[in-house]
Amino acid sequence: MTTVLRQWSRRQLQSGRLIPHLVWLALAVLLLWLTLRAVDLGEVWERLRRLTPPQIALLALVNLAVLATFSIRWWLLLRAQGYHISYIRLMAYRLATFAVSYFTPGPHFGGEPLQVYLVSSRHGVPTSASVAAVLVDKVLEMTTNFTFLTLGVLFVMQSHALVGISEEQLLLTSIALLAAPLSLLIALFLGVHPVTSLLTVFEQARQRWAARRGRPPGPSLTESRFGRAVRRSEEQSIALCRDHPFFLTAAIGASLLSWIAIIGEFWLMTSVLGMRLTLPEAIAALLAARVAILLPMPAAIGALEASQALAMRVLGQSPAAGVSLSLLIRARDVLLGVFGLWLAGALLWKKRKKEIKTVEIGD
Repeated sequence: MTTVLRQWSRRQLQSGRLIPHLVWLALAVLLLWLTLRAVDLGEVWERLRRLTPPQIALLALVNLAVLATFSIRWWLLLRAQGYHISYIRLMAYRLATFAVSYFTPGPHFGGEPLQVYLVSSRHGVPTSASVAAVLVDKVLEMTTNFTFLTLGVLFVMQSHALVGISEEQLLLTSIALLAAPLSLLIALFLGVHPVTSLLTVFEQARQRWAARRGRPPGPSLTESRFGRAVRRSEEQSIALCRDHPFFLTAAIGASLLSWIAIIGEFWLMTSVLGMRLTLPEAIAALLAARVAILLPMPAAIGALEASQALAMRVLGQSPAAGVSLSLLIRARDVLLGVFGLWLAGALLWKKRKKEIKTVEIGD
């Protein structure tokens, strides 16, 4: 693991991306320190200490039920393409990819290449089909997330749960966020190749730049191995959206089921911590948490704690209650993340041993 981290740090430093990561990490730690400094840590500990073993067991069971809903879309999208993979295996792969995404900047992305690799290498699914399933799954996930964010803001505005917050500005922000994945989904339905189109525009600009300087344009990016792979994956994604309406509708239904489970789990967490929140208030606090994890901070460090402390203050609760809630969420996610990292390592090591054994037999 240490070797992997050193290699990752060296690559990030060489590409110039390590410094922005370090800046975000420093801001996250500062935000966490300021948040913890402003609350009564004794109250935070007292709320967490009052959790009983039956309550912890109930939270664990509910969380397992929530986790079980997260892979339904992916499972359906692979089945739509004719690939029948055990749902339990996909849950394990999804947990491994969650861990990678959670511990890298921006908890929404990062593990997708591993998701593609595990299905392709372990089950013989063509890379284009695997990428298509992951791409459409992620687009549906983001579309559903930002739809919930928009509807949640409307719901909160109607109930006036966040008095003093610029709800109109929050609504406009959520609509703007929704526009990106929704536009991509519409483009796939219309048969547009969005990434290939961007590569084509870039290629044309590169060729004009080379022509003005009297230089040869070099190999075409769109006709390269990478460009052809992107186009095949987009064609597979378009076919998945247009030719399988039943599976796509079922995948959207799975997204709704996941969100019902997420809201229920969040409300249960506030209840066991002694908060007496109405449904609009619980949704308002959940909205704050979801906005926090959009920030490019690893594991949303500091942002999650600050968002919940602020949300509870606005809702008339103790900010310490919000920090205790965020620590409970973080404990859950870190435990899942650590297990997911172990699982990812085990899966990759098993695959590596199998490849080595195959080579030895061939020799």
